[in-house]
Amino acid sequence: QVQLVESGGGLVQPGGSLRLSCASSRNMLDFNRMGWYRQAPGKERELVASINLGGVTTYADSMKGRSLIFRDNSKDTVWLHLNSLSPEDTAVYFCNAQIYRTNYWGQGTQVTVSS
Repeated sequence: QVQLVESGGGLVQPGGSLRLSCASSRNMLDFNRMGWYRQAPGKERELVASINLGGVTTYADSMKGRSLIFRDNSKDTVWLHLNSLSPEDTAVYFCNAQIYRTNYWGQGTQVTVSS
């Protein structure tokens, strides 16, 4: 059983920043990849950013230059730093962990960008 617990969401003004964290109940070195996805109302879940076991990162085009994903294996935690947020970034953000083809998900944390 893997538990992923997200935190750090909330209400932020346009142009603001947030840092989301995801704590894993399992040693992160067991995961091939960890990532953050988001889902806005009426839209499909989409990748925001991911980082693999070797530290190689991938970002959605819309998030390049505005986000940073990083991990601390000693704390079994992965973070997502979001900058220059706009209302279009409003969504529930989910932490994801993969062991080969098995995906684990957190419960999600709401990010709302509004003035």
